[in-house]
Amino acid sequence: METAPIVRVVTSSLFEENAYLISLAKDGDCIVVDPGLDADLIVEQLQAAGLNPVAILNTHGHGDHIAGNELLKQTWPDAPLIIGAGDAWKLTDPAGNLSAEFGMPMVSPPADQTVSEGDVLEFAGIRWTVLETPGHSRGHVVFVAKELSPMIVLGGDVLFAGSVGRSDLADGDHETLLDSIRTKLFPLPDNTVVLPGHGPPTTVGHERRTNPFLKSM
Repeated sequence: METAPIVRVVTSSLFEENAYLISLAKDGDCIVVDPGLDADLIVEQLQAAGLNPVAILNTHGHGDHIAGNELLKQTWPDAPLIIGAGDAWKLTDPAGNLSAEFGMPMVSPPADQTVSEGDVLEFAGIRWTVLETPGHSRGHVVFVAKELSPMIVLGGDVLFAGSVGRSDLADGDHETLLDSIRTKLFPLPDNTVVLPGHGPPTTVGHERRTNPFLKSM
């Protein structure tokens, strides 16, 4: 695919979580990835840009990544809400999505569709392949646009610039997280762009060479 996507980012103030608005044109259809706590800002940016969300993708079910689901579904009810099968239950469980633990219990609408390893989605002109990447969350998935050049990974809380996701939460596991990175992300081309749930973008090659948590791999 020769057309480079337009990636807009809305970073929530409380947990500095990145929500991504991705489209192939300045206006028209887009996807929204991990809408966070500042959902009103996401809606404002979508409307100001003339964008129409045709899908809402959640990489995992933690509260800071799903808090905006409700407002987006209210505003664009036809956009399916999609999450990995293993984390779908967390959408409607404040304990499971950890929002109760932080004193702000919240729920999301339930998933319209769940996905698993190898599933392929096509929205707004871009095909996304689902990879299961547990470790930060048992049901965590990433979405890979393999037909773009460079490839893009919607990475959630798996691999960060110079770091990795937390593994000390309820269903996290550090070795599982590192294995997910090693077996699912590191085989991708060096120039693959990772759009993480927190912090700046990075590339697979850069993290393979320099990430202090992964140098031994």
